Amino acid sequence: MPLFKWLCSLLAAAIIALPGILPAASQETHKRDTDPVVLMAAIEGPIGPATVRHVNRVIGIATERRAAALVLRMNTPGGLADAMREIISGVLASSVPVIGYVAPSGAHAASAGTYILYATHVAAMAPGTNLGAATPVQLDGLPGGTPGEDRQPRDKGKGGSEHPEGSDDESSETPPAQSRPPDAMAAKATNDAVALIRSLAEMHGRNADWAERAVREAASLSAQAARDENVIEIVAADVDALLAAADGRTVDVGGADWTLAVAGLPVEAVEMDAITRVLSVLSNPNVALILMMIGIYGLIFEFWNPGAVVPGVVGAISLVIGLYALNQLPLDYAGLALIGLGIAFMVVEALTPTFGILGIGGVVAFVVGASMLVDTDVPAYQISWWMIGTIAAVSAAVLILLLGFTMRAYRAAPVSGRARMIGAPARVLEWDRGTGFVWAEGERWHARGSDDLTAGQEAQVCGVDGLTLTVEATTKPQPDQGG
Repeated sequence: MPLFKWLCSLLAAAIIALPGILPAASQETHKRDTDPVVLMAAIEGPIGPATVRHVNRVIGIATERRAAALVLRMNTPGGLADAMREIISGVLASSVPVIGYVAPSGAHAASAGTYILYATHVAAMAPGTNLGAATPVQLDGLPGGTPGEDRQPRDKGKGGSEHPEGSDDESSETPPAQSRPPDAMAAKATNDAVALIRSLAEMHGRNADWAERAVREAASLSAQAARDENVIEIVAADVDALLAAADGRTVDVGGADWTLAVAGLPVEAVEMDAITRVLSVLSNPNVALILMMIGIYGLIFEFWNPGAVVPGVVGAISLVIGLYALNQLPLDYAGLALIGLGIAFMVVEALTPTFGILGIGGVVAFVVGASMLVDTDVPAYQISWWMIGTIAAVSAAVLILLLGFTMRAYRAAPVSGRARMIGAPARVLEWDRGTGFVWAEGERWHARGSDDLTAGQEAQVCGVDGLTLTVEATTKPQPDQGG
């Protein structure tokens, strides 16, 4: 009994103390969640749909955790324009200060990476890194209206003369800055890119003139030169040095001044989640094209041999995933239509041979369609010519040779089973009033047929009923040669 009273007292005390314990634990958990922290995420490799999802997710986490700052560590050659603009929109809309940091040493923020760095609230680089070369890819290699035309007026901005020595009067009458691009589309792309990067530079008080040079002339800068040119604010060897240098700076975040207090804070890296990693693989147009072709092959063979199930299931899943992956990229629907047309031509060639006309046309349509399937000049998001050639050769071999062989086998006479016996020749061995025995396909069979059949007469199998053949005469009965 004393033990029971002691247990009851202990339980009562625990119940009384529980309301006080739970809020304390909750406050401790909330305190841990709201402790000042700096989050860091990496932008590595070509910028595409997976990068957009990763950056937006990290900005959401930083906002939810009320992080002191978000560091985007960058090492990228550039990427898709639409993806770049989505990332810029996310950075500008962020309620948490975003620090762009080109690192580690040897890294670069080229093309789209330069725009993103200009969009961040604080721009920094590690020693031994570079940025720039932000010219729209479509203008590369174009004569006359390409990068070199705008160098002279930019030199003037640095204090040099308006024209170099030896320049003729004609060049002085038409300043290079006024030179016309070779076509209207190039001019629109360049001017749009210049307007974007200048607006980002003016928003954060950075060098807008050099930003324009990076677009028009594909200019690049090292880390130290970028700081000297007021393109970035900080050169730091590591993240700790970066946070120490950024501490105390006041930046405009969402229209309000924000004083950074980040020195000495813990830094947590946010990695890509599983879905984003899968998307990064699917964003490779070569992988997307392979999945789409597997899907098409699977569906073709499922329709050709209904009930196989596996080709249909694998094909349907692969085709949906492949089309989803292509939908994340700047897809050219004319290219997709040419691929479908090429496969259709090769299938028709396999089923109704046209002496190679449709087959060759199908291969040509497939190659042309695959080459223009992704509408971008970014090398990382172009389909490899080796991949196009390999898939075209495999498609031709599979769809022309294999399906053609299957069709010929389907049309050929059966070699076994009941169908094989129909039409087979037979010789009457014994016969009496419509029944008897015949020799067919190397075996003695019980048979039935007309009453006028006689032994030794040639016949033909016209039906099979279990182990009994139905035969009919093909020759007249042989005369009796005896006695």
